[in-house]
Amino acid sequence: MHSLEGVTRSDQNRALALSTFAFTVCFAVWTIFSIIGVKIKTDLGLSDTQFGLLVATPVLTGSISRIFLGVWTEQIGGRLMFPLQMMVTAVAVWLLTSVETYEIFLVAALGLGLAGGSFIVGVAYVSQWYEKERQGTALGIFGAGNVGAAVTNFAAPFLVVALGWEGTARVYAIVLAITAVLFYILAKDDPAQSKRKSSGAAAVSAAEQLAPLKDIRVWRFATYYFFVFGAFVALASFLPRYYVGAYGLPLTTAGVLAGMYSLPGSVFRALGGWMSDKWGARYIMYLTFFVSLACLFVMSYPETRYTVQGIDGPIEFTLGTGLPLFVGLTIVLGFVMSLGKAAVYKHIPVYYPHHVGSVGGLVGMIGGLGGFVLPISFGILLDYTGVWTAPYMLMFVLVAVSTVWMHIAIRRMERSRHPVLHDEKYLSDVPEAPLGKPDTATSQNPSSGDLKPAE
Repeated sequence: MHSLEGVTRSDQNRALALSTFAFTVCFAVWTIFSIIGVKIKTDLGLSDTQFGLLVATPVLTGSISRIFLGVWTEQIGGRLMFPLQMMVTAVAVWLLTSVETYEIFLVAALGLGLAGGSFIVGVAYVSQWYEKERQGTALGIFGAGNVGAAVTNFAAPFLVVALGWEGTARVYAIVLAITAVLFYILAKDDPAQSKRKSSGAAAVSAAEQLAPLKDIRVWRFATYYFFVFGAFVALASFLPRYYVGAYGLPLTTAGVLAGMYSLPGSVFRALGGWMSDKWGARYIMYLTFFVSLACLFVMSYPETRYTVQGIDGPIEFTLGTGLPLFVGLTIVLGFVMSLGKAAVYKHIPVYYPHHVGSVGGLVGMIGGLGGFVLPISFGILLDYTGVWTAPYMLMFVLVAVSTVWMHIAIRRMERSRHPVLHDEKYLSDVPEAPLGKPDTATSQNPSSGDLKPAE
């Protein structure tokens, strides 16, 4: 484990606060297409599939870039890598306002997507400041920067109304550039980077950092993250479009309601980190998956009209999910997904303390690819099925598969760690210590109440 000699609580709080703020700004930029994309869709006359691709393109860059940004952060340190990433992204966001065709919008969206790579930069930087017992909580607080999606959903619609989507993009670019400068001025080198500079040691090579990726456990963590993070990003981008189309709401109202999903899906990540430190990440993942299955089952149910042949003739009625219930379900779903995001990243600095950047980068990349693949899949499903709730059906299947795979993997690990249980088929039905037999040395004399020797 890395040394924290000389690191004060003030140093830790400074690093965590600056990183969380920077990540919040980056995440707000990363999801900007969820709002301005609706206007662009109208201006260019895009189909749902084209709109889904536009929204998902920044996620692609943000996902793929994570593994490289993670490696570079471990080599040059987060204090330098974070501002560099933010400045490059700010330039791409500013240039977005000069684009006029759909194809060039996609190219510009690739540059904007670098904002999503900020996550692994922050994870690699923050994890170096904390001891193992507090890393889950610290990374959970940092991960609460996902609230940037809620900031965009709440604020961007009003900026679009006041300034247009071009003016909104310029405001975002300016704020991001200012954040980059402030971070560089106020942040310090992390303990590992400081030690490397003082000793003159060379940075760990990329090949050594990528070596743990051969471990199948890394890929299993990445699969969990595909849902808890990738689906979160996808749904945060899709919900404004869904509320406008399915419920006929104005964009400002749709943005606020989508923000009600994004907000708990972000701020409670800190709680998820604390819960993972206290009760273990496995328990939190089970909780996340089971509650998600229940929510998505109801959200998937399309409005349906039934005709039942009654005693006195046909009886007609309709079943569907009303707006208040649907919004409530998204809030619950966002909450448990935030717990799950923290639980996944609780594992990484514990299992791979010297490869947080590379392993966390791969997990983040796969999770981010969920945010790329799913919006496109949502658009295709809407175009080909014409059913508004089809995207939630897809998410339900995804969670069901992940839950089964996780449980099977956990049972295999348990039996591998405890070979004596390998052939046990009824572990849940067999108590660890069955209640012992009654003492047979004596028995009760039913007539006198006295004890007598057993025969």
